[in-house]
Amino acid sequence: MYTTLRVDIDAEGIALVTIDLPEKPMNVLTPEFQDDLSAVIEQVAGDDNLKGAILTSGKRAFFAGADLKWLSATAFGPKPSLEAFSESIGSFSRILRSMETCGKPFVSAINGLALGGGFELCLATHHILLVEDPRAVVGQPEVTVGLLPGAGGTQRLPRRIGIAASLPLLLKGRPVPPAKALKLGMVDAVVPADRLIPEARAWILNGGSPVQPWDEKGFRVPGGSGAMHPGVAQTFAGATAAAQKASMRNYPAPLSILRCVYEGTVLPIDRGLKLENDLFSKLFFDPVAGNMIRTLFIHKGLVEKMPHRPKDIPPRKVARVGILGAGLMGCGIAHTAARAGIEVVILDQDLERAQRAKTHAQALEEKALARGKTTPEKSATLIGRIHPSARDADLADCEVVIEAVFEDRAVKDAILARAEAVMRPDAMLATNTSTLPIGSLAAPLAHPNRVIGLHFFSPVDRMPLLEIIPHAHTHPATLALAHDLAKQLRKIPVVVNDGRGFYTSRTCGAYINEGQTLLLEGVPAALIENAAKSAGMPVGPLTLADEVGLDISRLIRDQTAADLGDAHVDASGFSVTETLVGLGRIGRKSGGGFYDYPKQGPKRLWTGLADTFPAQPTSPSASEIGQRLLWVQALEAARCIGEQILRHPIDGDVGAILGLGFPAYTGGPLSLIDQVGASTFVATCDAWAETLGPRFTVPTFLREHAESARSFHPTHPQK
Repeated sequence: MYTTLRVDIDAEGIALVTIDLPEKPMNVLTPEFQDDLSAVIEQVAGDDNLKGAILTSGKRAFFAGADLKWLSATAFGPKPSLEAFSESIGSFSRILRSMETCGKPFVSAINGLALGGGFELCLATHHILLVEDPRAVVGQPEVTVGLLPGAGGTQRLPRRIGIAASLPLLLKGRPVPPAKALKLGMVDAVVPADRLIPEARAWILNGGSPVQPWDEKGFRVPGGSGAMHPGVAQTFAGATAAAQKASMRNYPAPLSILRCVYEGTVLPIDRGLKLENDLFSKLFFDPVAGNMIRTLFIHKGLVEKMPHRPKDIPPRKVARVGILGAGLMGCGIAHTAARAGIEVVILDQDLERAQRAKTHAQALEEKALARGKTTPEKSATLIGRIHPSARDADLADCEVVIEAVFEDRAVKDAILARAEAVMRPDAMLATNTSTLPIGSLAAPLAHPNRVIGLHFFSPVDRMPLLEIIPHAHTHPATLALAHDLAKQLRKIPVVVNDGRGFYTSRTCGAYINEGQTLLLEGVPAALIENAAKSAGMPVGPLTLADEVGLDISRLIRDQTAADLGDAHVDASGFSVTETLVGLGRIGRKSGGGFYDYPKQGPKRLWTGLADTFPAQPTSPSASEIGQRLLWVQALEAARCIGEQILRHPIDGDVGAILGLGFPAYTGGPLSLIDQVGASTFVATCDAWAETLGPRFTVPTFLREHAESARSFHPTHPQK
């Protein structure tokens, strides 16, 4: 009778409804499921012999929410009218409303993860039980893909737990583990797995009410609602300010969520649900949601499947890693590997320097302990996996050795040769270089085929991306092992081809250079930084330069000049780096760069910056500055496609967002070009090349791309 669920009725008249969509790894919202759920509600409501129903899942997870692949296809395909879409998408909300008003009690027996539409399904039942399992998280993550909960989440959650408690859940979209969900009131009980169904049955048999609190006369939202309630007004004022600061108005979903809750909770719930449906539909028609769904869900999922890993090579599990250099990156890689259960040997010039890896790990673990993210026993075990050393021979048992010293070719050549001399024959030798071509580092070695680039991002423990760079002679087994290590480290691997700066460093360098060039043009530093953040970048280009270290930028420039000789041309903003390095201001690590970093208090722009780089009487607008800072990165990404550094536009967009913090609302730099239209992008860059300089020169590849009206992502509508 049903295709997406099973109904089993016991002798006491309770229907156990087991959701189990065929040929799908997780239960997701589909038209077939909606039809089946609607029919089950009619069956339960219309049968006098049935006392109620229990909803559970036949899969390990309960319900994952909407089918984002379908939403993405709809977003970039022929769209129906707003009215038609609103009517169609609102059908699930209406089905849930019919369930909670049908006169029979429904219980959610959540046996695993329940997110988005899956948790909205639970909120519409009359009693919610959650299994006692840390993996069984619940929540409303729609904001993370540019949407709002569209099936009652913005209305039922505040009515259940109050506005102050629900707004952070709706605005941040973070999953909530069982204990916290119970404390917040998101669920009614947390029970062991073997008690889930019996407890649900008992609640129905003991006279569980089929009427929701918000359908009872005199209901009031817990903690109050409406602009006249002083506590609520203060909550909305703070939440609105925080949402605008976080989104810079580039992401419409947070403000739409606030409107849903603010207006909806003073209305009867049916009118609140209608408001929610209308605002969901408007968000869906906004390009931001389509960009975020496609890049952060569809395309990120494709990258996570590791399409560039050689298919015919069996996976390997790495037990021991060697790391060369106990600087910031080396220490970060060591902690991340130890956290993944891998034994780590970390080498430096002497044992005292190598010990910094343990100190670094201890500091991170102390923070994790303070936040309740780990236990003393787990931290001690993790730190115990890190083995400082000053002896090359200690690398002999390592399956992977990763070089993480500064960007000096002579130093890297020497340390790589020493490591290779003691490594086992099947071990992989990786370099964390951010700019030097991998093939040039591999060439002097005896076994260049086992050399590969593994470019980590700082801070390593938090940044999810790993840029993998094979060179022309990298063996497929080496590339496969790099993917296997990425999986163990829980990193998302993007594979790019070899070339100076690869992909992310080139794009990052273009961003930093444009910020310094603007400073040379007489634009005030504060305007540059704020315009960058207003455009959606996590930090301004001057802040990023300080974090990287101006001495490192100069070292990279000097090494590039030495490698390229007469072919080298300095970046337009390099004189800014030279000036600050000459003044001894090399960034955060020295206490001063573009900013001062006092030991007490927040950083602040260096007061001497305005004298060193005087501002002109007039400056470009913040929007124009922001556009330049984003578009110069997009132009570099397009060059990487044309030069075949990037293997696919998907890698470029996912890599830029996860590795560089490129604004997610654009979908990534190549999606940005699609969205504005390649011809418009090229024409603007041509104009800038004439007035601002050759860094905006459009490569032949992109010009031909625009002339042929192609798209980097064929499903993206062209302007």
